[in-house]
Amino acid sequence: MRIGTFLPQIGPAANPKTILEAAKRAEALGYDSVWVTERLLYPLEPQTRYLGTPDGSLPEAYKRVFDPLETLTFVAAHTTRIAVGTSVLDIPYYNPVMLARRLTTLDVFSEGRLRVGLGLGWSKDEYDAVGATPRQRGRRADEFLRVLKAIWTTDPVEFHGEFYQVPKSIIQPKPVQKPHPPLLLAAYTERGLRRAATLANGWHPAGIPMEALRQQTATLKRFAEAAGRDPTAVEVVVRGNLSITPKPLGQGRWMFSGTFEEIAEDIRAVRDIGVNELILDPTFSSDSQTAEGFLASLERLRRLV
Repeated sequence: MRIGTFLPQIGPAANPKTILEAAKRAEALGYDSVWVTERLLYPLEPQTRYLGTPDGSLPEAYKRVFDPLETLTFVAAHTTRIAVGTSVLDIPYYNPVMLARRLTTLDVFSEGRLRVGLGLGWSKDEYDAVGATPRQRGRRADEFLRVLKAIWTTDPVEFHGEFYQVPKSIIQPKPVQKPHPPLLLAAYTERGLRRAATLANGWHPAGIPMEALRQQTATLKRFAEAAGRDPTAVEVVVRGNLSITPKPLGQGRWMFSGTFEEIAEDIRAVRDIGVNELILDPTFSSDSQTAEGFLASLERLRRLV
């Protein structure tokens, strides 16, 4: 099982020096990948509850966020081996032609180290800010993925769909990775899992209980096989949002919360399920709110794994 980590791209520890130091430290420690996330706004009166907190409020860390793709480009320029990934970019916020060009550039500049996590978003405030609509977002996502693949794998490119149009054109360069950078989809519904199994290279869940992870992994593989794909070729890349505590939380705790010993149990459990990669995110842990604390977490988590 590969092991990745998040960069301090959001929150009080986020600054160029710490981001770069964390990326270099992760590479030196033998992590397989570094990841960033996306948040456009910190609405003061949110229209949508945040599911990661008991009262539905957004974490304070989301008040300070560097753009994901610019952050990864910066990091790729100062590292040589480690993969760089998004967890996740929200499809409704982008035009597929523009995003394909930006992702291609990052894949070329990083010499083929890019991994692309995509999702559908959930915040009405962010939808409103970019002029998007949640209506038909699943169908739009299906077509969005097909546009990305057409741009990355055909020359000249031509696409005529329900939502997106690309006139017959030359769009160069192409990505270093063939046929294209790995596409990972965050999905939690049956339709979303089917989309990941048929149109993507993998599934990218976060924040779900262990038993649900086990069951949905089996469903994903079944959907892939039904679509005529090799189930083992559709990866499961789990994001572990860490909440490290000094005392054990015991039964009923959230996955990847508790002491380091309890988190070690979760790491063993996802490995036993057959997860291909686990990305550890210490961003929201109280001991990772400073540059020194975040870097120390990287080292301790690597030793734990």
